[in-house]
Order: sequence, then C-alpha cells, then structure tokens
Amino acid sequence: MKIFIDSADVSELKALAETGLVDGVTTNPSLIAKGGRNIFEALKEICAAIPGPISAEAVALEAPAMISEGKKLRTIADNIVVKLPLTFEGLKACKALSDEGVPVNVTLCFSAAQALLAAKAGATYISPFVGRLDDGGQDGMELIREIRAIYDQYLFETQILAASIRTVGHVRDAALAGADCSTIPPNVFRACYKHVLTDAGLDAFLSDWKKTGQSIL
Repeated sequence: MKIFIDSADVSELKALAETGLVDGVTTNPSLIAKGGRNIFEALKEICAAIPGPISAEAVALEAPAMISEGKKLRTIADNIVVKLPLTFEGLKACKALSDEGVPVNVTLCFSAAQALLAAKAGATYISPFVGRLDDGGQDGMELIREIRAIYDQYLFETQILAASIRTVGHVRDAALAGADCSTIPPNVFRACYKHVLTDAGLDAFLSDWKKTGQSIL
C-alpha cells in the first residue's frame, strides 16, 4: 500500500520525505489555509521535495471553472493531481480532465455508488473518508471493502486512496481491506513505527552490548 501524507506543511513534509517511505501528498483548502502561504508557492515546494503524486484541490463549484482551475494547478508541476469533489459538477469536470490525460483525485466519497461513478468518470484516485464515516457510527473500512469488490469485479483502474485516517489501526485496516493508498497525517505516520516492545527490546540489546566493551566502528 502506498503511503501519502495529508499535509501542506512544507518543512514537515520535507523531513518525512527523508525516510524514503513517502509516496505522495494530499492537500486541501483547509490545510493550505492553515499553513498561511500562497497556494502556488507552497505546492511548488512540495512537488519539488516529493516526486510522487501531489493532490491539489480546485475550489470552484461549477464544472467549467473546476476544469480551468485544474489546468492552472497542473502548470505548477507534472506531479500535480487535480482534486475534485464528488458532486455532479465534480464528476463532469473529472471526466473532461481525465479524457485529456489529467490525473484526478475525486474526494469526499462516502458511498460505493459514488465510487462507482468516479471510476466511470476516469478518476485516477477515489478518496473514501473512513474516519468521518466512523464518526457518524458507520464502518468506514466496510466502504473500502465494498469499493475494492466493485473495482475488482469490473477491472476499474481507479486507485482506492483511504482518507480521513485517524489512527495506526486505520492504516492497518485500510491495508487489509485492499486500499491501494492511504493518506495519513504526519503524527499518524510517526506513530506507525512506534511500539513499546520495540523500545524495550532495543534498550535491552544496547544494555547487553555495552557490557561487552566492544565497538563496531
């Protein structure tokens, strides 16, 4: 499963990219606003730091304007993926852009029927929001499984990008459910490699090694 980072914090993204484990980035208007920077400057830096797909969201509500915004966002860098909402207008814009070879991430997906339409519109990625479904008492991971079954049944190439990830358990469950990618906040990324038994084991190994009086270098 590919790991994307859901952030517009350029310095943090650069630091995480140094691990070599970051496959891409997703941004949204809220994250851009939080960063307080010009959207084009921030996205240009992110695209330069991480060679994978970088989702940048159009903010228009009508298809023609979405298409125009998407094309302008694509001028930032070749790895920009245009992010569009799963609305009637968003699907129209997705079809038009994807027909021109523009990669599109259709976001705010909350049902398998929506995901089916996005795939038919040529979406490169579909972003089901598992955490928000969980917040409403539904099973977000069940949606991932439903989409996976539909896409496999009809051989759709749209990649499932699990979004609204809140915990390490979400990351694990998304992988088990067959998501192609998962976009996670920086704090969840860091939590993925943490475990109390790993820390305890390392402490024990180092303590025993110190007793030997040896050095590898």
